[in-house]
Amino acid sequence: MTIKQVKKIPANSSLIFVMDEDVKKHPFFHALDAKEREYVKSIEKNLKEGENVVLLPGGRKAIFMHLPKKFNHRKSITLMRQVIVTAKSNKLKNIAVDMDDFLTGEKDFDKILPRVAAMEFEIANFEFVKYKTPPKGGWNFIENVLVFDGKDATGALREGKIIGEEINKTRELSNTPGGDMTPEVLAKAATAAGKKSGFKVKILNENEIEKLGMGGILGVARGSSEKPKFIIMEYLKGGKEKPIVLVGKGVTFDSGGLNLKPSSGIYEMHMDMSGGAAVIRILAAAARLKLKKNIIGIVPAVENMPSGSSYHPGDLLKTMSGKTIEVLNTDAEGRVILADALHYAKRYKPQLVIDIATLTGAAMVALGQRASAIFSTDEKFVEKMQESGELAGDYVWPLPLWEEYEEDIKGTFGDVANDAKTRYGGTITAAAFLWQFIKGTPWVHIDMAPRMTSIDGEYLAKGAAGSPVPLLLQFLCQ
Repeated sequence: MTIKQVKKIPANSSLIFVMDEDVKKHPFFHALDAKEREYVKSIEKNLKEGENVVLLPGGRKAIFMHLPKKFNHRKSITLMRQVIVTAKSNKLKNIAVDMDDFLTGEKDFDKILPRVAAMEFEIANFEFVKYKTPPKGGWNFIENVLVFDGKDATGALREGKIIGEEINKTRELSNTPGGDMTPEVLAKAATAAGKKSGFKVKILNENEIEKLGMGGILGVARGSSEKPKFIIMEYLKGGKEKPIVLVGKGVTFDSGGLNLKPSSGIYEMHMDMSGGAAVIRILAAAARLKLKKNIIGIVPAVENMPSGSSYHPGDLLKTMSGKTIEVLNTDAEGRVILADALHYAKRYKPQLVIDIATLTGAAMVALGQRASAIFSTDEKFVEKMQESGELAGDYVWPLPLWEEYEEDIKGTFGDVANDAKTRYGGTITAAAFLWQFIKGTPWVHIDMAPRMTSIDGEYLAKGAAGSPVPLLLQFLCQ
C-alpha cells in the first residue's frame, strides 16, 4: 500500500468524509464536482450514524462517517483503522482522507498525528493470507491512501508507514503455524532481517548455549527434536551511549511440556514467540528509521514439547547466573529461558533492559485483552511507557513489584521456583521470578499475553496484534 500526501484530490479517488455536523463544511465537499455536491446535499439528512457508503453521480464512491462522541486520541486511532476496514469491505482500492478529521485537540497526540495515522492505516490493511488460496479478483486490500494535509507531512507519513510495515511483519512471524516456525526458522528470520535492514546478527547453537551454562534454555528445549537457538542482534548507531537491550521470549510452540496444556489452551501457542518476533522487527524498524540509538536484541528460541527426554517437574536447572531453578511446572517455561537471557543482557552494561513475553494467562485475568501488564522498580520508566503507549495506541498498565512477592517464588530445594506457592497474582509472581536474574540493572518487564491477539472492535484482522512494537518504537523514537 502506498501512503502519499497530496494537495489536490484526483477525480478517481474514493473520498472519506468524517463529519462533525454539516457535511458541507468538510474540505472534501469542495473537491466534488457540481453534480456530486448537489447529490450529497440531497442525501445529507438521510446519512445515519456509523458508516454510509454512497455511489456518487459519475460512478465513484464516498464514505460518510460521523465523528464519535467525546472524541479523543483513543477514538481517533480506532477511527483511522475503521476507515481502512470499511473501504476494504467495499472493495475500494484508492481512497483519500483529510488528516484534520483525526485531530483531537490533544497537543502531544496531534503533533505526531500523520505518523500514527500512516502506521494505523498499514496495520488495518493487513490480513494473514499466506496460507489461503487467492479468490477470483484478488484480495480486497487498499492500494493507495492519499492524505490531504495543510502541513508538510511527507517525512512523518514515511516513518509511520515503516513502523506499520514492521508491525505487520511481526504479525506474520507470530501467525506462522508451529509446524513451520521452529527455533531455527526464527533464527533465520532474524538473520534475513539483519541483512536487509542493516544490523548485525549472531546465532548461538546448542553447544555454544551449553558452554555459556544456560541451563534454563537447555532444560526447556530438552523435550523437542528442534534444537534451541540463542539470537543476538546489534544495532549500534548511538555513539558512546549505553545500549538499550530488548529481550523477547521465543517459544516457537508451547505444548506445556509434561504439564500438558488442555485443548482449550493449546491452539494459539504457536504465537508464544510473539515477544521474540517483536524484538526482531523492532531492530529492523530502528535500522530503517536510522535511529541514533544503540539497541541490542536478544531472543532465546526453544520449542517446549513432551517426550521421553523432556524436563520434569521437580528438576533443578542451573542457570547462567549460577542460581538454580526448581521446576514445579513445565508449562511455566517462558520465565525459565528468560532467566538466562536476562543475565546475558547484563554483559552489555545497558542503560535499560526491556523484556517482552507472552508470559502468563494471569495477566489476561487481571487486565482483560486491552492492555499489557508492565512492571519495573523504577517508576519513571513505567510513566514513559504509559505515555508512549497512549500515543501509539498500544496500552500498558502497571502492577506492583514489591520485595514481599519474592517470598512466593522461593524454592524448597533450589534458589527460586518457577511456579508460585499461591495461585493468586500469577502475573506478579512471574515478574518477581524474572527480577531475581536482573537485579542491579534498570529493567522493565512487559507481559504482553493480553495483547497477543486482536479482539473484536479494534478493526484489526484476526490473529497476532503486533504488540508491543508500536509502544516500544514510540518509546525509542522520543
